Amino acid sequence: MKFTPTTIRDVVVIEPAVFGDDRGWFMESFNEAKFHKGLSDLGLPTPRAFVQDNHSCSKAGVLRGLHYQLPPHPQGKLVRVVKGAAFDVAVDIRRGSPTFGKWVGVELSAANNRQLWIPEGFAHGFVALEDDTHFLYKTTDVYAKDCERSIRWDDAGIGIVWPGAVAQSLLAPKDAAAPLLKDAEVFGG
Repeated sequence: MKFTPTTIRDVVVIEPAVFGDDRGWFMESFNEAKFHKGLSDLGLPTPRAFVQDNHSCSKAGVLRGLHYQLPPHPQGKLVRVVKGAAFDVAVDIRRGSPTFGKWVGVELSAANNRQLWIPEGFAHGFVALEDDTHFLYKTTDVYAKDCERSIRWDDAGIGIVWPGAVAQSLLAPKDAAAPLLKDAEVFGG
């Protein structure tokens, strides 16, 4: 596995080794020891254990996010696309962080097998780039409705450059009504 920090060093692109032959291919999508060592080699902390796996399917242009959970149930996420393609985004919402309000975006697809590690303290969202895009992610805490929060996907203060057309008619009502970052309850205040 190859671990590459993004412009926000806590968010990491992970590229598994894929072994193929005329029968098809094989890859190890997760190995806890390798995951912890890869983060440690970058000077990053070992996250809490993964306790929940989620799977969503979206039409092209569907945007989900920007979502996060506050303590006592913050979630770190290891995300990947197993069918189709998505542009995946993480936004630093740790007040006092030198990268507070900054974002990184990475294309994840079934073809590139990339994964993105998004630690606790980040909002997360993605836009499906193809119909029937299947998005899988592991989380370090369970879903807790009372801790769930969101930030508006098109907050000009963050300035995310989403590729393609976002099908606003397909936004979840909670995503369409989410507050701007400056008005949101975030980590550290």
